[in-house]
Amino acid sequence: MKLHTTANLSIDTDLHAANGKRVKALDIFAYALAFFKEQALKELSDQTGGEFDNSNVRWVITVPAIWKMPAKQFMREAAYKSGLVSRENPEQLIIALEPEAASIYCRKLRLHQMVDLGTKTTQNGGFSPTENVGSGMTQAKEHVRRNRQSRTFLVENVIGELWSELEEGDRYVVVDCGGGTVDLTVHQIRLPEGHLKELYKASGGPYGSIGIDYEFEKLLCKIFGQDFIDQFKIKRPAAWVDLMIAFESRKRAAAPDRTNPLNINLPFSFIDYYKKFRGHSVEHALRKSNVDFVKWSSQGMLRMNPDAMNSLFKPTIDHIIQHLIELFEKPEVSDIKFLFLVGGFAESPLLQQAVQNMLQGRSRIIIPHDVGLTILKGAVLFGLDPSVIKVRRSPLTYGVGVLNRFVEGKHPPEKLLVKDGTRWCTDVFDTFIAADQSVALGESVKRSYTPAKPSQQVIIIHVYCSERESVSFISESSVKKCGTLRLDVSGTESSAPRREIQTLMQFGDTEIRAMAVDVSTGRTVKASIDFLSH
Repeated sequence: MKLHTTANLSIDTDLHAANGKRVKALDIFAYALAFFKEQALKELSDQTGGEFDNSNVRWVITVPAIWKMPAKQFMREAAYKSGLVSRENPEQLIIALEPEAASIYCRKLRLHQMVDLGTKTTQNGGFSPTENVGSGMTQAKEHVRRNRQSRTFLVENVIGELWSELEEGDRYVVVDCGGGTVDLTVHQIRLPEGHLKELYKASGGPYGSIGIDYEFEKLLCKIFGQDFIDQFKIKRPAAWVDLMIAFESRKRAAAPDRTNPLNINLPFSFIDYYKKFRGHSVEHALRKSNVDFVKWSSQGMLRMNPDAMNSLFKPTIDHIIQHLIELFEKPEVSDIKFLFLVGGFAESPLLQQAVQNMLQGRSRIIIPHDVGLTILKGAVLFGLDPSVIKVRRSPLTYGVGVLNRFVEGKHPPEKLLVKDGTRWCTDVFDTFIAADQSVALGESVKRSYTPAKPSQQVIIIHVYCSERESVSFISESSVKKCGTLRLDVSGTESSAPRREIQTLMQFGDTEIRAMAVDVSTGRTVKASIDFLSH
């Protein structure tokens, strides 16, 4: 979440450990990626019966679609640092956007691989992912069960009819509910190849299931005191993690019409440390706290009534529903045939019910069986064919500052600059691409730049961005500097009186790319866009 919430993210951004220590975020990400790399290569080597070389792997890292470019670039830098891929071979790593990956997987679903909430309501007001949907396909259920045991993949066309519900031009929304963020993507299907087109820029926010953990922490602070909880986290970080793991399993048991209480195991060191800290028992604190829906059970547990647990979900689910309501009001988001609910948090019956209540049958709600693995499986499909998403929407307006000829009446007088007798207007925003503009895969924005002096080795151009669609000047309040375009023109000196460097920028992929050519010599110029170290 630090990558999503840090306004001026850089290579040196720190993370704070539970015990108060500071560490470089890049190191932590690189450690995690190096660990996964070792695990995956070991598994591949075991299966092939020989050393499996990392250079034969294409890696895919998934990130939330609402992440800005610095966060995506940070992930790539961490991958370089971890040895996952080398800087010399950047194509070996693809950054995939989570709801896009889920979308690619969902459009290939078969009937027996999903649950349609509209036609099926089961116990607890939700469904258990092991249940089967479809017309009495018991052999499908049997097949899935056997597959779980043998850990082989479900072959798509083994059984069950093809899910032929998605037709040319159909629009659907993918709601990816994870631990940290909730990400929403609106796609339209283009047949016969089944290519996807994004209809509205990715949206969402920090409304993941971790919000429920924060609410639980607030409840603990209310009962035991903020001062104690803060100290406990610093002095007993491992026990704090144990407590949150215990809460996690009960969190998964929450359901709309649950009646029996949920018991949360308190680690012994919590009980022990509290007594030392306050001089009285945990039981005493609960009795005095006025929190009547949490009791102490004689087995050393916190006993929460189901309404208390459900109230911890409420702020997070309210955020998600509010966002969905706003999204469905947009003109681009009309006639939505399906809503796919994916990601780990999508398993929650409370969230499923809230989405159902909000939509009132306007779109069918589909939940894949292996809802927690949907993004992973879609990322694999994306890695095999990254060109499946043909059209995306730019999340921001990008451009650079330029000088234009000053036009009386059009340009503000304070922007006038007179140079060698010519009247120029400064700070003009030259738009590369506007927010929510459609951009096709591989489509480029062309601009030409000239070095100020013939001897110049490097051209540095500041890139600006804004959430607003139309921008006139880089000095507007909505505009901020977000990166640098760097053109390395050394070694391309020529006798031409005026050197022109033609730059191509691509905005249709999951990352922004730049390429450049020296027009007079036709030689490639090294070009890069940096969103991190500005």
